[in-house]
Amino acid sequence: MDIIEVTHLHKTYGTTTAVDDVSFTVGAGEIFGILGPNGAGKTTTVECLTGLRTPDRGELRVLGLDPRRDRGELRQRVGVQLQESRLPDRQTVAEAMELYRSFYRRPADGEQLLEMLGLADKRHTQYRKLSGGQKQRLAIALALVGSPAVAVLDELTTGLDPQARRDTWDLVEHVRDSGVTIVLVTHFMDEAERLCDRIALVDSGRVVALDTPAGLVAQVGTQQRVHFRPSAPVADALLTDLPEVADVQHHGPRVVVTGTGDLLQAVTSALARHHVVAHDLRVEQTSLDDAFVTLTGRRSA
Repeated sequence: MDIIEVTHLHKTYGTTTAVDDVSFTVGAGEIFGILGPNGAGKTTTVECLTGLRTPDRGELRVLGLDPRRDRGELRQRVGVQLQESRLPDRQTVAEAMELYRSFYRRPADGEQLLEMLGLADKRHTQYRKLSGGQKQRLAIALALVGSPAVAVLDELTTGLDPQARRDTWDLVEHVRDSGVTIVLVTHFMDEAERLCDRIALVDSGRVVALDTPAGLVAQVGTQQRVHFRPSAPVADALLTDLPEVADVQHHGPRVVVTGTGDLLQAVTSALARHHVVAHDLRVEQTSLDDAFVTLTGRRSA
């Protein structure tokens, strides 16, 4: 069942079009990604969804509610972690939790939330003394404190170190498993590929493609790339004659072979027949980043 419906959404700021005829749906229990570069219109889209901004035109429904007409009720049922949010420096974690609990008719158990998010031992710690990862976990806790059916998480892991990012990803999956539908706004390809069931790829205010991560990759092909440093010079024809090989390029001492099928086996067997060893061998599959570049014509951030 679709619990979010966006149809022909449009929003401008003066002469700048931030969102241009965007349409998509989100099903119950999904992690739905809105993926694109900075300035693509992602945040404006979710701000319209949550009633924080009024669109110029288009139809929006979230849990059957109109974000413009039913703004008060929607805020009781949708939790939001904004891209840029900050609490007073001297406010403790427990104080923030109690303040936010007071905003809702049916708040969650604050202590249980802090325990689930690994913040129980930080309940008396002031906001200014939290690490970046702890601040992000607190932002998620405050987005969940109203026991929402939907949580909107905007650029959740920007500025976090790699371990904190992975911990946060685990947390997002845990939240989804608890029954919350998640709209995840991000410009990180690896984050979207890891977490999202479906993705709306947004560029210049428009939805360029909408599919699963695997589906987006399949749209641009299933080629592989084999990188290696040969132990002896290799004639291109040795590899280009193989039916699996589409292209051979040289980057200094390294050779990059692009192709399909059982490319790795074909390349290594051909090299072995000519007594060439492939040093520093590495295989790459077509990635979501490749799909982004192909579908938008630009490099990801």
